[in-house]
This record gives sequence, structure tokens and C-alpha cells, in this order.
Amino acid sequence: MPRLFGTDGVRGLANGELTVDLALSLAQAAAVVLGKGRVADGRRASGRRPVAVIGRDPRISGEFLGAAVAAGLASSGVDVFDAGVIPTPGLAFLVGDFKADLGVMISASHNPAPDNGIKFFATGGTKLPDEVEDRIEAAIAEPSLAPKGGDVGRIRRFSDAEDRYIVHLLSTLPHRLDGIHVVLDCAHGAAAGVSPQVFTDAGAKVTVIGADPDGVNINDGVGSTHLEPLAAAVVAHGADIGIAHDGDADRCLAVDAQGNVIDGDQIMAILAVSMAERGVLAERTLVATVMSNLGLKRAMAAHDISVIDTAVGDRYVLEALAERGLSLGGEQSGHVIMTKFATTGDGILTGLHLVAEMARTGKTIAELASVMTVYPQVLVNVRGVDHHALGKDAVIAEAVADAEAGLGDSGRVLLRPSGTEPMVRVMVEAEHQDEADRIAQSLADTVRERLGA
Repeated sequence: MPRLFGTDGVRGLANGELTVDLALSLAQAAAVVLGKGRVADGRRASGRRPVAVIGRDPRISGEFLGAAVAAGLASSGVDVFDAGVIPTPGLAFLVGDFKADLGVMISASHNPAPDNGIKFFATGGTKLPDEVEDRIEAAIAEPSLAPKGGDVGRIRRFSDAEDRYIVHLLSTLPHRLDGIHVVLDCAHGAAAGVSPQVFTDAGAKVTVIGADPDGVNINDGVGSTHLEPLAAAVVAHGADIGIAHDGDADRCLAVDAQGNVIDGDQIMAILAVSMAERGVLAERTLVATVMSNLGLKRAMAAHDISVIDTAVGDRYVLEALAERGLSLGGEQSGHVIMTKFATTGDGILTGLHLVAEMARTGKTIAELASVMTVYPQVLVNVRGVDHHALGKDAVIAEAVADAEAGLGDSGRVLLRPSGTEPMVRVMVEAEHQDEADRIAQSLADTVRERLGA
């Protein structure tokens, strides 16, 4: 039986794989695992019931899934504070700020509106390790808590949730953003109620697109997965920079004044160099995934900044940051984690600090991004193959070795199996696009021939 939890919570088609019954059961199981220190009546030894903060993005299914989660927690003796529509990093911040025992976010991030997901946060607003998720999954089959009378939980509206989060974001800035024109694309998602307000309060001139969520238009042709409208708006308005979020606002991508894309690797490069110059980049070290561009590593080496590679997924970046007590990490997709201010990727926080670096240096975002040369990168997904056999095939290994020898230090090859389907991802970087295309296609053909049915 496949594991219920994926790389970022439990996701699926709302009312398909992700049902009200499953949401209720997950919440009841989480109350058992994460509601610590209970005695027989469901209360803590201190006399206080466990507390949970829940939130959601604007997709319509979040309304009934959120109600099911709240019911499951309250029926298990947990007091619930419902923050309503809020970015995922905002929910994580509130869990820590409110000293709650757990948090639950109902969101499918950058996925289309019919999908949804449920992700849990532990005390302090941190994501759960695999073993804790496994305990929650196992607890679904166990009897749920069923306190009676006054020992059941209460459900209350978290009335100042957005205000608390906005005050926190503003408190992280070293100076104001006056004189910079920013176009924000909120993906018709959770950023719509926070990002325009916080950038305006910080002093920027703000133009907004993608900020009219109706429950079904989240990520639909806008946001970090569809940058064309943002690029067009930046050029049309003569703005200095465009910032794009995804549906739950844990990502940030950017475009410059000419509409050119600034991806997560470039954003990390800008922030890492700035933090190193200011003496706040812990151990002069950046954490990135194996998919980050070779140009990022070269740029960091030129500035005497070390790079730690992790597996793909922000949870692995977070683990590496925590293990060494480091301050900055992220992914090419725009998940950027600044551990001094957040326990997870925060697209609004990232965007604020990116614009703050423009204000600090007086440079355009294009000038700042020039710290890194982006190498052409080609990714080919080879589907319908025995991906488990990838590391055992000598012919594929030889083909990879030959490709790496031909590229030398001017490129990179990475083959990795998908964690969720029979597919091998072939990634090649080279100094020239045609060379990257040729090598990637050749390796993909070899994988298909060797591992295909």
C-alpha cells in the first residue's frame, strides 16, 4: 500500500482521493500524535487543552475540508483557532507565534483548483519529519480520542491572523522600499490579502495582478507557474521588478524591468552574496538541491561561499539548514528559506528582501542577478521505464560517464528516478543550449532502450 503522505503533506483531487472522511480522520489522528502531554480527560497535565491553528488557500474545496479538519480536532479535545485564508508560511509563523501545539494548512500550493492538500506543522511551526507523518498515518486505524462535555475543543476565529503576519514580515526589513515600483502577481491565491498590503506598507509603489480569488481561479494562467502575464505587466507599467507567488505563497520568482525571468537560483545567489557581505550568512554557506544550476555553484565559489547539495524538496533543504544551524537555502522553483525569520519557504518574505537589496545597493534587479551566469539546463522526463533499475545498469552508467567526460567542468549530468511514478529524470547542463539538448536526448534514448518495457 503506498504511503499516504507525499513530499509535502497529503494531496489529491478534492472529493476524489482527498475526501471529507479522510480529512476528519487525519485531524483526529494528528490530535493523538501531536497533542502532547494528555491525561485521561484529554487535557494537558497543565490543565490547558492542546491548541491548533488552521488555515487554507482560497480554493473552494478548502471550505469543507477545513471544516472537517476543525471538527476532527475539536472532537478530539483540541482548541482550534481558524485563521481563514492565509499563506502557508503565515500559518507556520502563527503556530510558533501563538505557541500552538500544531498547525494544519489546507492547500495544494501551485496545483490547479480541483486539487487540494493537508499539511501539518509541529510546535514552533516546523514541518513534520517522515517518522511523525508515519505515526499519524498509523493512528488513523486506532481509536480516536472522544472527550465529553466541557472537555471537547472549541473552534474560534483567529481574528488578527493576517495582521500578526504582516507585522512580522515588516519587522524583518532593514529599511524601507521607497521609490521602487513593484508588480505583484498573487496567483489568485493566499497572497492576495497580504502581499499587496505589506509591500505598500514597506514603502514600495505597488501594482497588483492575480489578486481576485473566486475559489476556482487559483493558479489559473497566473502566478509563479505562468510568468508571462507578470512580465507583460512589468513592461507595460514601466515597473522596476515583478514578484510572482504561487497559490499558497511559499514561492517567489521574479522578472526584471525588461520581463526577463529571475528564478530561484538567481534569487538565492543575490541574497547569499548580500548576506555574506553583511556578515549574516551563517558559515558563509548556502543550501540548495541537486537541481540547482551549475551557475549558482560557480557564482558562490567566486564569492567564497560554500554550497551544500540536498535531494529535491524543500523539506530536505530545511533538514540540512537545521542540522548545521545555517541561515539560507532553497530551490530553483522559488522556495527560499531564511531561517532567521521563517521556518519554511516564504514567498512574500523572499520578495521583500529581494526588493530591499535593490533599495540597499541602488542597483536594478537585472544588475543584481548578473552575479550568476545561468547555464542552459535541459530536463527530459523518460516515462514508462523501470526506474528502480536505474542505478544497476552498467550501460547507462557508462553513457553518463562519457557525457560527463565530454563536458568536463563546463557542464553537469544528473539522472534520478521519480519517487512517485515509473519515470527517470534526465538533467543536463552545458555552456551551449544545443550541446545540452543533444546530450540530454542521447541519455534519454539510452534510458528508454535499457529500462523500457
